[in-house]
Amino acid sequence: MRYAVILPGGTAPQQLERAALAERSGWDGVFVWEAAYGVDAWALLAAIATATTRIRIGTLLTPLPWRRPWKVASQAATVDQLSQGRLILTVGLGALTSDLPLTGEATDLLQRAELLDEGIDLIQKLWAGESHFEGRHYTYDGGTHSDQSQVATPVQRPIPIWVVGVWPRPKSMARVLRCNGIVPQYDLADREAEPDDARAVRAWLESRVGPEFDLTAEGETPTEDQDGAQAEVSRWADAGCSWWLETRWEMPHHSPERWQKVRERLAAGPPTAGPN
Repeated sequence: MRYAVILPGGTAPQQLERAALAERSGWDGVFVWEAAYGVDAWALLAAIATATTRIRIGTLLTPLPWRRPWKVASQAATVDQLSQGRLILTVGLGALTSDLPLTGEATDLLQRAELLDEGIDLIQKLWAGESHFEGRHYTYDGGTHSDQSQVATPVQRPIPIWVVGVWPRPKSMARVLRCNGIVPQYDLADREAEPDDARAVRAWLESRVGPEFDLTAEGETPTEDQDGAQAEVSRWADAGCSWWLETRWEMPHHSPERWQKVRERLAAGPPTAGPN
C-alpha cells in the first residue's frame, strides 16, 4: 500500500510547503483539488513537481465534464514532463453542492456522464499521439498543428487516470475499466463502507483486468496514535486497496489552527500498514 494526502486547501505557498513536507516525511503522494475559482490546481502541481523529486502528485479530483478535455490533456502532459513521470490524473462527474458557483456548465447527470466518457477517450487519444476525435459532445481536429502532440508527449505512456466509480452500479464500473484506478464510492444505502466492500471491488477488478489496478481507500487517521493509525489502514490494505488517501475535509479549510493540524499530521509520517 502507498500513502498520500489530499491537501484540503490553503494558499498556493501554503500548499507547496505542505507538499514538500510530505515528501520529506515519507508520504508517497500529494493530491490537490480543482475549484471553479481558487488556487489553480495545475499551476500548483507544476510548482510541486519542481520542488519535489519522489512523490506522486495529481488532482483529486478534476471535474472533467466542466473542463475542456484537450486543455486538461495539455496541462497533465506538461506536469508529467516537469515531474519526470509522477502525475496521476483523477477525474469525476463533479459534485453538485450548495456552494457550487453558477457558471452555466452542465448539471444533468446523464449529460455529465456522457461528457466524462468522451473526455476520457479524447485525453487518452491525444496522449497516444492522435490528432482527431469525433464524438457526440466533442470534436477535435489537430489539423496542421498536429505536430504539437509530439511536444506535449507525456513521460508516462500513458499517464494513469483514476476515476470515481460507484460500486456496484454497472455503467459506472464499466467506465472504471477504461482507466487505471478507481476512487470508489459505495452504494450501500444505510451503512458505511467496510473493507469487505473494497474486497468485493478488488475481486471484480481482478476478474476483468488483473491485479495491476489501483484501488483507493480514504479517511482520517490520528496524529498522536501511530499504532491506531496503522490498524485502521491495515484493514483496507488487507482488503486489496493499493492507496490510502489521508483526508482532512472538516471546515474551515483555511484557519491557522486547521493548517497547523494538517502540518502536524504530515510531519508525523504516513500510517504505514507494513513495508511500502
